[in-house]
Amino acid sequence: MMTSSKFPGSPARVAQSRRTAGRYGGLLLPILLAPWSGPVAAGAFDSMHNDPIAPVILGVTGILFFAILGRFAARKIGLPSVLGEVTMGIILGNVAYYLGLELITVLREGPAIFDLERLAIAGEALDTAAFATLGADSATEVLWILQSPNGGQILQVAQTVDVFSRYGVIFMLFLVGLDTSIDEMRRVGADSMRVAVIGVVVPFVMGFMVTRLLMPDLSLNTDLFIAATLGATSVGITARVLKDLRRQQSHEAHIILGAAVIDDILGLLMLAIVSGIVVSGDVELLHVLTTILLAILFLGSALYLGPYLIRFAVRLLCRLDLVEAKMFTSYLFVMVLAWLANLVGLATIVGAFTAGLILSDSYFRLCNLNDDSHVSIKSLIMPLEVILVPIFFILMGIQVKLETFLDFHVLMMAAGLLVAAILGKIVAGIGARNTRNWIAVGIGMMPRGEVGLIFAAIGKSLGVITDALFSAVVLMVIVTTLLAPPLLKLAMRHTPVQDVDGRS
Repeated sequence: MMTSSKFPGSPARVAQSRRTAGRYGGLLLPILLAPWSGPVAAGAFDSMHNDPIAPVILGVTGILFFAILGRFAARKIGLPSVLGEVTMGIILGNVAYYLGLELITVLREGPAIFDLERLAIAGEALDTAAFATLGADSATEVLWILQSPNGGQILQVAQTVDVFSRYGVIFMLFLVGLDTSIDEMRRVGADSMRVAVIGVVVPFVMGFMVTRLLMPDLSLNTDLFIAATLGATSVGITARVLKDLRRQQSHEAHIILGAAVIDDILGLLMLAIVSGIVVSGDVELLHVLTTILLAILFLGSALYLGPYLIRFAVRLLCRLDLVEAKMFTSYLFVMVLAWLANLVGLATIVGAFTAGLILSDSYFRLCNLNDDSHVSIKSLIMPLEVILVPIFFILMGIQVKLETFLDFHVLMMAAGLLVAAILGKIVAGIGARNTRNWIAVGIGMMPRGEVGLIFAAIGKSLGVITDALFSAVVLMVIVTTLLAPPLLKLAMRHTPVQDVDGRS
């Protein structure tokens, strides 16, 4: 493991890094983030004393700017946007940390910073809370930052970035649910169901075995959460690859997309179970069954009662403009279901996804208003998602500590997870009995993308995934997402190409 002699771990080292940044600071990174570094920050905050929210605006805008750069770079070379944003976050987090920029130093500690804050508010001594939540390697430097004159503002910005990123995840899962048709799921057939079930169970089992074998000292909760992360599939990335290959109407594509949708639901159910086990602290059969029952009851109740609530809300809001009615109803509905999911012990994203499954534009025909604008719910929520989701992905990248890969055990763990992640999904292709090209189906299930990152982020927020394991999981997500497009193209080279209308 890299020691603090290589990376900043003391005020003296931070000061030296800042002098270096000042000498060679003609680059974009120091310019945009300079207000968060040492003496420069104090002057910046003094000039903003008339509006306390100004530092928050500056910090969030700077983070979003780098997310846009990452997205642009990824699109330029034909990669999924999520990879560009995460990679930019990794670069930003580690370079800015080496340069001694306080905001990034705080952000890369992730949810542990807010655990520290809660302990301090509860009356725990700040230094004791820091060492308890951050560990000896990071506590000294973070304490020095938080106790500096601008420490309060930096913490405020970190909290705002975290809140925005969580909103982004909720809207992202809501849109995934909005694009999911329950009727279509019924029509995808047994092949998609088999592929989805195998694609969740086999990676889970393999991930659990790899974690037990390579890191036997980890807790059972950690093993379960890592294993659950491997069961995820990114339907968005797979759909984009199939569209680029012009194979979106092929039989294999229908199986892949149908299985990926079912995989999302099974993955969220597994996340609910594992999260419940982590929160309760035990793996008793009764508690597991209770968690499963709660998840089923929540989904069933939401699917049954949700339409009634939506119709009631629509009738109340019909006096507004149609766009306003759609926006307010959608926002309130997704947030209420996200809160209710958390209330019964499930992840908020389960509620957001369920809200997307239920809500549709057809409910607003009750208003009898002229819909000249043809504005859909998706088009109204999309701008929020476009702004907030990149903040989540770049924040995930910032929290990847490259120095953790200097530990041989972490490298072995990353390699083991990668093998389990790839083989587990390829094996899932065997479930597609009505096609000879089962390997293409398995490869299509391979990319973890945003779903895998969300699972890892939840695990880190629950305290069961360490910095080192988080870095290993992010590496697995990046590699599987990078490998899927070329491998899928190779596997489907003999599949007929469709024209623009989807005909062969």
